[in-house]
Amino acid sequence: MKIVYFHGFASSGASGTVETLRNELKDCEILAPDIPVDPAEALPYLRKYCEDIKPDVIIGTSMGGMYAQQMFGFKKILVNPAFFMTRYGILKTGEHPYLNGRKDSAKTFKITKDIIQHYNQMERLQFKGITDFDRENTYGLFGTNDPTVHTYDKFKEYYPNAQWFEGEHRLNEKVLRKAVLPLLKKIMEA
Repeated sequence: MKIVYFHGFASSGASGTVETLRNELKDCEILAPDIPVDPAEALPYLRKYCEDIKPDVIIGTSMGGMYAQQMFGFKKILVNPAFFMTRYGILKTGEHPYLNGRKDSAKTFKITKDIIQHYNQMERLQFKGITDFDRENTYGLFGTNDPTVHTYDKFKEYYPNAQWFEGEHRLNEKVLRKAVLPLLKKIMEA
């Protein structure tokens, strides 16, 4: 079984979540690409990545959940998906540090006005292309105490499979074990 994990903003495929998934799911291949900063590059890259890999399930958290939602034709779990990056006050122009090591060894990244515009353009189109398969096989997990992103209602406009978990915005080991892994096992058994 192949599982692809899409990380959140300023993170990488080397996050602690990836290590926990690998430790908990030893029979699965866990793949986690570093997502490019600019959505004009990231979205086509991730679509091709998934077409090539053909994962059984995609898990995306925060910004990664926004990208995972757009991987039409795949089973996916979106954890606190940040559908509207331009509205959260996260995208500030300038140079910013990465939270985790990346494969290209980059320590910082730049947000430009063009990148913010690319996010804005993508946000307006992100729900176009949803199929019946996607409605049936896209699951949303939402933290009851998330201070950052509030997209439960938007998710429910398109997808019926939404549930709350006790937690905040960032995915930690407790939430992973209590909410994500049980849902993942349910999807894998179906």
